[in-house]
Formats: sequence, structure tokens, C-alpha cells
Amino acid sequence: MKWRNRILFFCALILPLIAWGQDAESEAVRPSGIAPGPVRKARAVTAKDKEEVDVSPSPVQKSTKSTRARSHRTHAKPKQKPESTPAPTEYTPDGIPKTGAASVIVVDANNGQILYEKNADEVRAAASTQKLLTALIVAERGFLDQPVTVQTVDTMADPVKLNIKPGDTYQRIDLLRALLVKSPNDVARCLARDNAGSVEAFAEVMNRRARELGAIHSHFVNPNGLPVPGQYSSARDLSLIARAAYVNSTIRSIVCLPQLVFRYANGRTRELENTNKVLRRLPYCNGMKTGYTEAAGHCLICSGARPGRDIIVVVLGDSKAGVWRDASALLSWGLWSLNNNGSPSRPALTGVAERMH
Repeated sequence: MKWRNRILFFCALILPLIAWGQDAESEAVRPSGIAPGPVRKARAVTAKDKEEVDVSPSPVQKSTKSTRARSHRTHAKPKQKPESTPAPTEYTPDGIPKTGAASVIVVDANNGQILYEKNADEVRAAASTQKLLTALIVAERGFLDQPVTVQTVDTMADPVKLNIKPGDTYQRIDLLRALLVKSPNDVARCLARDNAGSVEAFAEVMNRRARELGAIHSHFVNPNGLPVPGQYSSARDLSLIARAAYVNSTIRSIVCLPQLVFRYANGRTRELENTNKVLRRLPYCNGMKTGYTEAAGHCLICSGARPGRDIIVVVLGDSKAGVWRDASALLSWGLWSLNNNGSPSRPALTGVAERMH
């Protein structure tokens, strides 16, 4: 009995000391800044818990670094896909490049020989490729060193503008260069109004000059190609206009420029990069004019030369990537497709296009 009493007394002394030691150890490992209280032991995260954390976390729960990372991955916006690379050019059994454009024509710029055509007489919107006719009329009139003062009516030409201001004065040649390199619609209106007195009067000049060139299946209403009812052209007609522009030394000296510096009337300068990407891709490309509207699709008139050979390609109604691929392939084919006597080395006549799709 005596020994049992002694053991009970000893236990009564030692148990409080053990409890005090456990409390002291808990406080010693607690991170600083955390209010006193019991330390909760971590438990395994179940699939249900993970779903709740990533999708709808509690508003009072503090997220750990790993939780935030998982949540970011769950809700992150998908990366935008880069612009698709156009497929490699395919060729017909006759060696002619296949194209996705609605209308195409390839002609010899010197003698007008048609090397290849596809829906060349289909009536279509020409977009800004018709600015080549605008430029031709301005260049043929001459007096390119004369001043042109911008009027308010000239600036009403969204969406692509150079933002020339009413009252500003420029030399005609500077506006013509900007028109052919960067294709601003306000500059087209300014040159048209300066030439004929109004956009409407200039459209009559455009139609008269087109008929003189043999482009009898076209009708123009404005100088910039913005879509309006009753305005249309065709690949064949545009090739006739392009041939006339190609032999004009002023236009030839401009459309080959990869970029130019435009000086505004207030002295500010701006570098204008040529919209014709083929000009930078192929060393033998030397012009000419791009175009795009939703109605017309992506369009391009491009020219190229090598010793003894000058070729013009017209591509209408193509895709954004396809227009450069198709025009480049056709231009290369045209420059190297003839025999020494000038005859096609491969058949390239109307109707071949039916085998292309």
C-alpha cells in the first residue's frame, strides 16, 4: 500500500511537467506572425479537395504557392495559334502553279502575250489594285513638281489613311509616291480631286482611260477601290492597265521602292513600307500594287523582270497567306516558262484551271 501511494504521488508530479514541455515545443516551431493556438497537422489532399481548390476556392482560405499555380494553369487562356504557314505550291502536270485565287492572269508585259489565265474575265471588285489606274492618270498628266493643297473633302476616306490635313500643301510627286507604296485612301482622293475637280469627275476620266486601254469590262466610281455599287473590273482588264503603268517610267521608279520617307507639311516624317510583300521575297520582283476589301478578298498585281523578259501577274480574290504564295509562284513560272523563240515551254491556256482544283 505504501509503495502504491508513493507511485501515485510521483505520477501526480511528473504529468504536469510533461504537458508543459509539449506546449513549449509546439510554440517553438510555430511560424512567426501566427496567432497563438493549436497547430493543425497537414492531411493528404483528396481528389475532391483538389477540385474545390482549383475551381471554387473558399473566400477565406489562404492559397499556397502550389495551389495558385494549379489554379492559374486551370484558368489560363489558351495560347493563340500563330498564323498558319501557307502550304507549299503544287503544280499541274504541265508545270503550272496551282492557285487558290478566284481569278488569275499571267501576261508578257512587253507584247501582251497571255501565258496563263483562270477566270480572267470574271467581274470582280478590284480593291486598291485600281489605284494603279489612278496613279497612271496622274503620272501621264505630268507637272509632278506642282503643289497640291489638301481639302477637307479629301480626308473623308476611312479606313486606311495617311492623315494629311486640310490646308496642308504637298508636291504632287510626293503624294503619288505615298499612294503607290502605302496605298492611303485619303491621298487617292486628294490626287483625284486635284486632277479633275472632284472624285466623280475623276471617275469619268478613269473609265475613259480604261476604255482606251481596252479594259472594256470595268467600271470605276472612285479612285481608291473602296467598295461601292457599280464598281468592278476583271483580271484581264487590270492586266491591260498594269501594262500601261509598267511602261510609265515615273510609276516604274516608285512601285519598286521597298520603303520611302514621307515628310508631312509640319515637318514630321514617317517611314512608309511597301505593302507588296513579294517585292521583298523575290529579287526579280519590281512592283506593282496590292489591294484588299472584304468584298474583293486579297488581291495583287505584281511584276518582275529578268534579261529579255518582263512579266505581269494579276491575282484576285485570294486568301491572306495565299495571295503572296500564288503571285510569287506565278511570277517565277512566268519569267522562266518561255522558250527562246517566245513560245510557251508548256501549255498554258484557258481551261487548264479546271484541272487545278
